[in-house]
Amino acid sequence: MSKTPDSGKTEDERPSTVEQYLVKDPERFALNMARMIEQAGKAASAWAEPREKGEVRDHVAEPVVDMVKTFSKLSEYWLSDPQRALEAQTRLFSGYMTVWANSIQRLSAGGEDADDAVKPELGDKRFQDPEWGRNAFFDFLKQAYLVTSRWATELVEHADGLDEHTRHKASFYVKQVSNAISPSNFILTNPELFRETIASNGENLVRGMKMLAEDIAAGKGDLKLRQADYSSFEIGKNLATTPGKVVGRSDVAEILQYDPATETVLKRPLLICPPWINKFYILDLNPQKSFIRWAVEQGHTVFVISWINPDERHGTKSWEAYIREGLQYGLDTIEKATGEKDVNAVGYCVGGTLLAAALALMAQEGDHRIKSATFFTTQVDFTYAGDLKVFVDEEQVAAVEKAMNEKGYLDGTKMATAFNMLRSGDLIWPYVVNNYMRGKDPLPFDLLYWNADSTRMAAANHSFYLRNCYLENRLSQGMMELAGRVVSLKDITIPVYNLASKEDHIAPALSVFLGSKYFGGEVDYVMAGSGHIAGVVNPPAAQKYHYWTGGMPAGDFDQWIAKATNHPGSWWPHWQRWIEAKDNTRVPARKPGNHMKTLGDAPGTYVKVRV
Repeated sequence: MSKTPDSGKTEDERPSTVEQYLVKDPERFALNMARMIEQAGKAASAWAEPREKGEVRDHVAEPVVDMVKTFSKLSEYWLSDPQRALEAQTRLFSGYMTVWANSIQRLSAGGEDADDAVKPELGDKRFQDPEWGRNAFFDFLKQAYLVTSRWATELVEHADGLDEHTRHKASFYVKQVSNAISPSNFILTNPELFRETIASNGENLVRGMKMLAEDIAAGKGDLKLRQADYSSFEIGKNLATTPGKVVGRSDVAEILQYDPATETVLKRPLLICPPWINKFYILDLNPQKSFIRWAVEQGHTVFVISWINPDERHGTKSWEAYIREGLQYGLDTIEKATGEKDVNAVGYCVGGTLLAAALALMAQEGDHRIKSATFFTTQVDFTYAGDLKVFVDEEQVAAVEKAMNEKGYLDGTKMATAFNMLRSGDLIWPYVVNNYMRGKDPLPFDLLYWNADSTRMAAANHSFYLRNCYLENRLSQGMMELAGRVVSLKDITIPVYNLASKEDHIAPALSVFLGSKYFGGEVDYVMAGSGHIAGVVNPPAAQKYHYWTGGMPAGDFDQWIAKATNHPGSWWPHWQRWIEAKDNTRVPARKPGNHMKTLGDAPGTYVKVRV
């Protein structure tokens, strides 16, 4: 803890005083309030102008209506039984009474050791300032908030009459509302924000409103929340720097081939199919974190699909187009560049779902060039899909389709906001507080730069994905139609390496596990530690997390985990051994451009298109 200049004591030792919350320079404070209002007016103008010009149409009503409907169903359950409703109200009232009694005790002489009615969960960073516990006012706010939010969470958990989808949505919306109304998000109810505002005479709010106006302007009328200092990064300069060439370009994809790092390479090239919902360089953030660079160093001839950031020209591009002009075009390009037909393929997230659907289609069409498939945190069955399923029911999908059809695509900021909402306590509110209330610039962070580098969704492609996967679960049921054929995962008989992440909120480990049974061949299920990104991007040198291997992915998921072998560190070397066990034949290294004209340096041009 830092020493305060006036007392020489640490913040923990310094007694709570009213003086630190009193304005010392009223004239300067008033001037800054006027400046803040001026900047707030600019923010309002940045929001209103594109709407007045018809450039932006709000579709806020749909999610709000869905939330109201969901909470109405929750209320119906509790209010339908007077005894049940009374018990719920009594629990809340009892919690408030405990908070009130503790506050009275704390205010009385010697009452500082009164136990909290409820404590923040382990890892909750919102209430770390000493004043949350030392100052009776802020302590009361904290405890009342925690009692209320946990009571609301329990209402959802104990609502036995709700169907599972409504319960899932109710739980998600309760979490969003709870995160939004936290006293840590407001100046007058957050002691740290209150002190900073008083100490700077409101200059933090002037800076914050200026940043808010800039971020709304950057989002062209919508808030584009900045999560990092983006000026510190440039794609091709300090992101996505593994050397290579663009060796192919279609309407939807560039194909990148990377320079070899070894004298000999595996005979089978490696084709990586990343998600088009994000950009591929999550696998090539920097030399230390890059899976692509590491794979090159292991002797792979690595090819990567870099998807177009679509606009109105791509509105009718369907899943079949992404298969033909992306995946199969990549295989054609590999054959031209290396002379090889046999390929190992990797699919990440929705890129893996596309790969699985493509493999099922290609099996029917007699295209057997892919000899092994690796899936990173990929769902092929969506029965137990993650929190994104909250946004998918007939009404919400229809609303998204209506919005997409106006332009031919879904705005990148819409998808980015949805992903941020999945972890709003980490990816939204801390930055709202830091940026717009404390007036501080966020720090440089390559992962958050990538997270904010949004992509649009082509209308036909995204609609097909939402309906066939999340809404109707057609792929695993053998009912998905592609190119006039009904495809089945049972036709995929090549070896499969199916990687899940233990804490994944997008493709839950259970969902990936259950999806394994639909493939027609040998499946090796591996569960990495951490989540959707860190579980995958875990270089061996970092010596972080664990991964689990076991027998066939069948039966009860929890029993599989109980019997699985726990390995420390990264799963990358385990995957490499798996690949080499399938075919370890080596050939002289291949350089991009040896057999075909190149179209520029990696990472290419498509990845640099921003929204």
